[in-house]
Amino acid sequence: MKIPAEPLVSIITPTFNRADFINKAVNSVLAQTYNNFEFLIVDDGSTDNTRELLQPALADTRLRYFHQENQGQSIARNLALSKARGDFICFLDSDNYWPGKKLSTQIDLFRQHPEYDVIYGDIIVVDENDKEITRRNMRRYSGQIAKYMVRDNCVSMNTAMARRKCFEELGGMSGKRRVADDYELWLKFSAKYRFLYVPEFLAYYRVMDDQISSDKTRRFDSNWQIISDFRREFPDAMTEREFDSGFAAFHRRKARYLASQGSRAEALSEMGRALRLRPLERTSWRSLAAVLVK
Repeated sequence: MKIPAEPLVSIITPTFNRADFINKAVNSVLAQTYNNFEFLIVDDGSTDNTRELLQPALADTRLRYFHQENQGQSIARNLALSKARGDFICFLDSDNYWPGKKLSTQIDLFRQHPEYDVIYGDIIVVDENDKEITRRNMRRYSGQIAKYMVRDNCVSMNTAMARRKCFEELGGMSGKRRVADDYELWLKFSAKYRFLYVPEFLAYYRVMDDQISSDKTRRFDSNWQIISDFRREFPDAMTEREFDSGFAAFHRRKARYLASQGSRAEALSEMGRALRLRPLERTSWRSLAAVLVK
């Protein structure tokens, strides 16, 4: 699909009480080498001085600021999506930031690979003081990635750029959950659209104790609801065997986590579910052995 010479990119940032980090995120957008963007910031009812801190940046006419009562980042993102005018959509959390060529890199890639609808990459993990923790990333995939996504979310929200048509045809966030809304979005898109993974670092991802995503138990519960809904709503996204294999992989991953937390009985219960789905997969038996050892 041909794109305009200088397509407009809509950048969406929801924020809630991130006064310590919001300027870092904003400055990383304003420093982009690609300039044709609009930057939509949705303040989800912050009680700190976020609004005051943003005032100098709002002199840039590319920035648009919205405020809502605290309803969660899914609702905040959807508000911004309803206002977005761009040919492409990106998301940047208010405690993370981008390298300077993030947007230009992806626009160039869309020109080179018009057959793809979402382009994403890797992250550099940093701490609260911007000190690098690791550059190790999970395995990521290109093409029709639904069979991989149902196992785990391999798409990094802060690195992704998606065509506007994806949101027009399948919608934005469901607003059902306060956890893993990004997974739900990309999993839904994987049923219809092609993804391109590029092994480049396209975002700095900050790790903090108070992040929603740091609560792994809540995330596992939310992910289970998400993949169950996906199987019901998009039954043709993959074969029944691929669905079963993906669900078994989810149960194995949850079992290993529970075992690492000392919840042996719950871990074995998850392994039972995995084995019932794919009893002949050697990976399941190796995972069972690992759980028993732990």
